[in-house]
Amino acid sequence: MKKKYILWLYLFLFVSMLDIFFTANGESEYRIYTKPFILITLWIYFYFSSIDIKGTLLRKSISAALIFSWLGDVLLLFPNLFLYGLGAFLMAHICYIIGFKISQTNPFAIGKVNFIRLFFVNLPIYILAAYVYFLIHPGLGVMKVPVVIYLIVIVMMASTARERYQKTIPASFWQVFIGAMLFLISDGILAINMFFRSFPESGVLVMGTYVLAQLLIVMGILAHVKNKE
Repeated sequence: MKKKYILWLYLFLFVSMLDIFFTANGESEYRIYTKPFILITLWIYFYFSSIDIKGTLLRKSISAALIFSWLGDVLLLFPNLFLYGLGAFLMAHICYIIGFKISQTNPFAIGKVNFIRLFFVNLPIYILAAYVYFLIHPGLGVMKVPVVIYLIVIVMMASTARERYQKTIPASFWQVFIGAMLFLISDGILAINMFFRSFPESGVLVMGTYVLAQLLIVMGILAHVKNKE
């Protein structure tokens, strides 16, 4: 991790806090100047900090996830483009699944899988997703199919992050896993606010958990890369 690129991380934190400030104060008209720069600055930081793995699938997948997330952020600024924003984040989660899968020891090793144990290990993730769906499904209407597909993919993303346990260094695992869970929580809050019951604190909670999620995932992946050098 190159210290000379830390400025981009500071810019990411500054823009994120400014965007959350505008959200908390109901000044959504100013977010068009802040929200599009959140993921751009984080991507630039990741891009320069991962030069040592240039050309690898890991770098490409995480970069793609950040770029799709940026696209989703921009599209969600416009309520009529919500479905397109959902699609962009769907692609981001697929890219994260790929990145999480290959950033572990022997990711494609063939062996016996205890599906019962696997189910119970992932049960907290399933319960959280099921609870969100239980709350929102009456209000989904025509959005039911795309939201269900999205929910399945984000559960897969969180499960793949959990799968890295003892297959990378602890610092990388915990940062990525906590980040993935915060991403799931952030989207859950957004869905509850949109399809179940709106509440004034939702915007700050969504952005706060989302920004921290993206940061932890990137730092966790970089920790894995640094450990491999």
